[in-house]
Amino acid sequence: MVFAFAVSAACFLGVGFVLQQDAAQRAPMSDFLSLRLLLDLARMPRWLAGIALMVCGMALGAIALGRGEVSLVEPLLATNLLFAMAFSRWRTRAPLGLTGWGGLWLLAGGVAAFIVAGRPHGGRTVTDPLRHWLVVGVMVGGALLLAALSKRVRMSTEAALLAVAAGLLYGVQDALTRVCGGLLGQGWTVLATSWQPYAVAALGVTALVLVQSAFETAPLRMSLPALTAAQPLAGIACGVGFMGDQLRTTPGALAAQAAGVVAIVLGIVLIGRHPAMPSGTAAPGQVRDLQPH
Repeated sequence: MVFAFAVSAACFLGVGFVLQQDAAQRAPMSDFLSLRLLLDLARMPRWLAGIALMVCGMALGAIALGRGEVSLVEPLLATNLLFAMAFSRWRTRAPLGLTGWGGLWLLAGGVAAFIVAGRPHGGRTVTDPLRHWLVVGVMVGGALLLAALSKRVRMSTEAALLAVAAGLLYGVQDALTRVCGGLLGQGWTVLATSWQPYAVAALGVTALVLVQSAFETAPLRMSLPALTAAQPLAGIACGVGFMGDQLRTTPGALAAQAAGVVAIVLGIVLIGRHPAMPSGTAAPGQVRDLQPH
């Protein structure tokens, strides 16, 4: 059931991301990195459809996280790029070719290698709050640093940096979502008086602004691969760092896990740069302000 929920979540996320980027490319650049961007996008039916699919994907992902370890679910969620690729290819009719098939097999094989070699399983959750804050702080601090640096580089690099930042936040959000599931088991009062659910909401809104800004500034192939690669890495780091997830640590298993992660990243890059992925370049006449200034 964990596999079914995680892969279904990846499907909804992948298609949703394509629809969101298709709308975000038409948003005014004056809304870049601001909540106003979300208000503008909310007037576009295609973006709302993409958000609805993403919310469904996140809900299914939360169910998967409630039933399995973060280190198991996150690599499966990374397959959302396969569904984004399939949806984009259906729209563009572009053939897969060597690059497409190579990326597909690298991503799928990397996920399988990591899961089979690592055999992610639950362990004792780390109760030391300092360790929690240290891991979360490194991820969130890294995301904020990348967002700040993005303003100093060209737009294509800017989109990749913002997408990595959003991926880091989404990875932390996934880990904290699983924590919230455990707190809910202790009662609604315990959940409402804990900081984790409010952190999940704040991370979600911040990551949404970052990723929509990335979609707005450059083609999907410049942002979605970075987002897809960063999220599972951050989620696995949180899972092992303070969630108590355990992986096999024999030399052979560690080597296979490392090879799997490298294959996942390479597959994501190849698929993301495939011609079937939307170019995301809006004509000048399509870019307009939707909110009165």
